[in-house]
Amino acid sequence: MPSLAARLSGTQITMQITRQSCRRLVASGRAAGDPSAPPRASVRSPVYVGRMSAEPVQIDDPSDPEVILRDLPEQERGQFLRQYHEAVDAAHDPSGYRRLQQLLHAWRLTVIATSRAGYYEELEAVRSGTAQTTPAQEAIPDWQERLAAARIQTR
Repeated sequence: MPSLAARLSGTQITMQITRQSCRRLVASGRAAGDPSAPPRASVRSPVYVGRMSAEPVQIDDPSDPEVILRDLPEQERGQFLRQYHEAVDAAHDPSGYRRLQQLLHAWRLTVIATSRAGYYEELEAVRSGTAQTTPAQEAIPDWQERLAAARIQTR
């Protein structure tokens, strides 16, 4: 079963084509009751092959500032916009561009965290000191060795 995939300006189009689905497509496009009639086709309507559509599928980039802003809870948006504008201003200098990428990555992770049920309750429990925690030494095998190795790498 050959597969045809194309990327067009950030839009991904994928179609699965088989002999059987092509026969169905041609047969369904013929004039009713006349198998010798030429196939009918419409450029305006999407073509469905089996369960697939030849319509472009828009895939959101999770690091896109618009996607982040759309997916953030209302209470986080003001802080995101302030930090984003500062990072964009700093990104005019090539050395500031990396900071913008890091900021968008951090906010993408914030979108993931805030979308989980109980996030704000758990955050409040951590801030108030009532959260149930486990020391890293108990939760992560070889924690001390890993910590020492990370400290050496950052020097």
